[in-house]
Amino acid sequence: MNSPKLLTLILFFFLTGTVFGQTPQAEPFTFGEELNFEVSYGWFNLADAKMQVAKRPHKENDKSHYQIDVFGKTKGAATIFGKVNDNWGTILDMDTKYPIQSYRHIEEGNYRKHEKVHFDQKNYVALMQLFDKENRNLKEEKEFELPGQVQDIVSGFYYLRTLDLKDMKKGDQIIIRGFFDKEIYNIKLIYEGSEKLDTEIGEKDTYIFSPQIPKNKLFRGEYPVKVWVTKDQNKIPVKIKANLFLGSLNLDLKSAKGLRYN
Repeated sequence: MNSPKLLTLILFFFLTGTVFGQTPQAEPFTFGEELNFEVSYGWFNLADAKMQVAKRPHKENDKSHYQIDVFGKTKGAATIFGKVNDNWGTILDMDTKYPIQSYRHIEEGNYRKHEKVHFDQKNYVALMQLFDKENRNLKEEKEFELPGQVQDIVSGFYYLRTLDLKDMKKGDQIIIRGFFDKEIYNIKLIYEGSEKLDTEIGEKDTYIFSPQIPKNKLFRGEYPVKVWVTKDQNKIPVKIKANLFLGSLNLDLKSAKGLRYN
């Protein structure tokens, strides 16, 4: 089992996307929000993950944007299989809730990948830039046509949090469209109902979503990943569970700072 790759896949299949047919409302997150997770497999704590909104606006083209980062880092015995220190990020337009840029800095063992994608959401174009292992020199640049406005691996989840979810019924579907790794993905999120969970930040009523994941050798079943999102105004993830062919991988919220609503 390669736990870093599993973490990447889980984050991708849930976080990437946009929702067709709904209009975003006022965002339930704000500058300085920080969510910290522990990643475990059975009794083993494999990694720490963090989702963080920068404390100050990112300025570009005379506009203020959110800069949002997701970090994943192995710890303890998991480093035996390869040390991981990954960072996915997005620069999110505060008005449209679509990204103007995404980036990935991947460090897994000896493997390195440094990538930026610049989005022209008005003209439906993405410019991908790939840099060398030291993240100094540009080694590849390619332009992609988009079928419309898209999200990236990080921005999609924050967009989802802006939507009105309270009237959803079990079985309702949210269609996802995202751009990642040079491809367009359209994936369904199925609403599976609600559940009350005991979490590190107290007892929470939650929405449960399952993204439809293409068949592969890692996951078990058509909907192997479940995500629990609080039903309060913050709409933060408190748990993500992936059923593997052997056991399950869990991401559990350990702390939340800087939430917009108390």
